[in-house]
Amino acid sequence: MNTVSASIGTQLYKTEIKTNNHLIIADEPEKVGGQDLGFTPTELLNSSLAACSAITIRMYAERKGWDVQHININVKHKINTSSETITFEKEIEVIGNLDAAQKKRLVEIGEKCPVEKMLKGDIKVVSSLKE
Repeated sequence: MNTVSASIGTQLYKTEIKTNNHLIIADEPEKVGGQDLGFTPTELLNSSLAACSAITIRMYAERKGWDVQHININVKHKINTSSETITFEKEIEVIGNLDAAQKKRLVEIGEKCPVEKMLKGDIKVVSSLKE
């Protein structure tokens, strides 16, 4: 598993996110003091779920030899402050020569992506200060 690193300097709130081979920028909108140079952290979380679902559906369709031309996935989330729960809403559009049963199966497969499994699991975050 690759480690992802985030680094922020004095430029509000531009954050460089790196893996071994890639770099992306996260930021906050101008209305909260950022420069809107990239996705917000919550947009990155939503995009992880959308991308993982799309890739998982594509992999399954390819293995089955199904005629899937395009997959669109929209993700948003709602936070219920009273119950401290988060609900992700994932809308899936599959374009191709498929019947209703195949489309239903692809939605089920999309729910098995690793990111969705992580989000549905018992999540713990352990932080430590590097010496």
